[in-house]
Amino acid sequence: MGEATDSVQVGVAGDGREFSSRPAADDGGCAMRDTECTAFLQWALPQLGRSWPGYRKVRRLVCKRLARRLRWLGLADLEQYRRHLDAHAEEWKHFDCLCGIPISRFYRDAAVFDALEHLVLPTLAATATAQSRTTIDCWSAGCASGEESYTLAMLWALRLQPRFPQLDARIVATDLDARALVRARAGRYAPSSLKELPQELRVAGYEPADGEWRVRDQFRQLEFLHQDLREAMPAGPFDLVLCRNAVLTYYAPPVRLAIMHRIAARMRPEGALVVGSHESLPDGLVGFTPWPGARAIHRRVPD
Repeated sequence: MGEATDSVQVGVAGDGREFSSRPAADDGGCAMRDTECTAFLQWALPQLGRSWPGYRKVRRLVCKRLARRLRWLGLADLEQYRRHLDAHAEEWKHFDCLCGIPISRFYRDAAVFDALEHLVLPTLAATATAQSRTTIDCWSAGCASGEESYTLAMLWALRLQPRFPQLDARIVATDLDARALVRARAGRYAPSSLKELPQELRVAGYEPADGEWRVRDQFRQLEFLHQDLREAMPAGPFDLVLCRNAVLTYYAPPVRLAIMHRIAARMRPEGALVVGSHESLPDGLVGFTPWPGARAIHRRVPD
């Protein structure tokens, strides 16, 4: 999920570095110290149902965005911005958009995709076949610029569908950032974005296009939807839901639980839920059990 202006890669903004109290941004005014921005975020994020601990390691990115927003508004500092928020309720929506953290690349966390290929998707496909269905239904929640969604599409088409020719994969991908979705629909990426993708998928899945790589047409049958998980979700039901490093990291516990309850309601019995490798399901969410042999993947237990 996230704000499209500053794309973040794991190991850059999210690598756990501590930041000094030097200005968090100095791109033409409205510079702010890390301590000042931290205090502001600790005050403001909970009012949006977001979790400050989830932002501690990536706060510098949000602070840089804030500095640009203040400069655009002609405000001198965060104290003036607080007063602006008090006087203009609609500004909270703008601030909320600054808080999206898009962490996305192709084949991110290879162990997850290995488990999907060898353990999870074959089981889901066998169940769908036994039910005489013609599709396996998948949802990438918080898809950012589409890397995860296209990875799944290629993985299914190239490695799974030959084993299950009677099944097609229907993939729905959602994000709250409309600009990120524009990039996702375009399906064009810098070569560096593909460096972790297995050679077979990279060769079969892309064609060169003006110094970038474009997803080939046969893998572009995805549905990209502009949705905020706090407000809307695709109807489902889904066999597979990928919700990694979005809800369970950046939202406050009550919001996490409410969203995850709604996600669970859109899953088929025995379906699979994938979360971030360092995330855990919230207290109070029932009906899931760890998928045997797979990390960060949970099976939806039938009611």
